Amino acid sequence: MALPDHLRKLLRDCDVETYRASGPGGQHRNKTESAVRMKHRPSGIVRVATEHRSQLRNRELALERVWRALEVRRRRPKPRKPTEPTQASQIRRLDVKRVTAQKKLARRKPASED
Repeated sequence: MALPDHLRKLLRDCDVETYRASGPGGQHRNKTESAVRMKHRPSGIVRVATEHRSQLRNRELALERVWRALEVRRRRPKPRKPTEPTQASQIRRLDVKRVTAQKKLARRKPASED
């Protein structure tokens, strides 16, 4: 499978290291260096792919993972725009406060007339 242009350019900035993958898989997995560790030199991001028996497929997977990690690093969150209460909610809150104030006034002892 041919790599897209953006991945081909990314591959130029990466160090690729192959090694023997551990785990189940029998003789084929134990004798071939199909696992791939890819390091992006400028950023230092390292990603590993060991899922497949094919080194080529693992190389593509590791490269895609490096690409995704760079995309996450590049992404800037949108600045948060603070929201304000609506006019209706402000009026409701003031009405509740007014009612509460009236209740508290009704609970007071009457002022003594001296």
